[in-house]
Amino acid sequence: MSKQFQDKVVLVTGASAGIGEATARAFAAAGASVVLSDINSEAGEAVSKAIRAEGGEATFVACDVVSGQQVAALMDAVIARYGRLDCAFNNAGVEFEKGKLADGTEEEFDGIMGVNVKGVWQCMRHEIPLMLKQGGGSIVNTASVAALGAAPKMSIYSASKHAVLGLTRSAAVEYGKKNIRVNAVCPAVIDTDMFRRAAALDPRKAEFAAAMHPVGRIGTAEEIAAAVLYLCSDGAAFTTGIALPVDGGATCV
Repeated sequence: MSKQFQDKVVLVTGASAGIGEATARAFAAAGASVVLSDINSEAGEAVSKAIRAEGGEATFVACDVVSGQQVAALMDAVIARYGRLDCAFNNAGVEFEKGKLADGTEEEFDGIMGVNVKGVWQCMRHEIPLMLKQGGGSIVNTASVAALGAAPKMSIYSASKHAVLGLTRSAAVEYGKKNIRVNAVCPAVIDTDMFRRAAALDPRKAEFAAAMHPVGRIGTAEEIAAAVLYLCSDGAAFTTGIALPVDGGATCV
């Protein structure tokens, strides 16, 4: 892999597994210094250690993105170690509910909205001032194909990802002239621990998930990582405010 992110500092939240882990590894392989963050310290430290063992530059900082105080401390740690922040992948998120809208609970609503929306907002409001000081940067937020239309039996989750797009597009317009690009990636069903847990409860879900994608399979975390790296790259210098589906054609049908 080319070292297109050499001398760049990248933050990845939700980096202990799945899409976050794959993206952190991809950035490191492309030459970036990567700060991984997650609430799961043991798993996050293990990923960071593995990246270093492979010759990459990585450090782990534990953080609950819902907490403004912890996010501020995370940014302080990034600056203390590397002195700047060039790219941020705000990926930390939680799973969707499994019932119709009227069956949802306040606990589900607060939990999903807290991490998926407030967490992204907390990260962006602390990342952007750092990027303003240094003259620019790139942010990618994890949304979902559930943000691009109706999502039966996951209305709260869908609403949270619609909100992520609202934050993304608004920030892109507000800070475009300051050389800060803000985009969102919208995965369909991806082979992660989250998906495997659901498939273990109902094996039919795996078959259904593959069938819903015109390419005939679910996606991989590495494929989402590739999209994130593109959005953060110089090749996407004229790209901001978009919601990029990485969905095997699912949104086309």
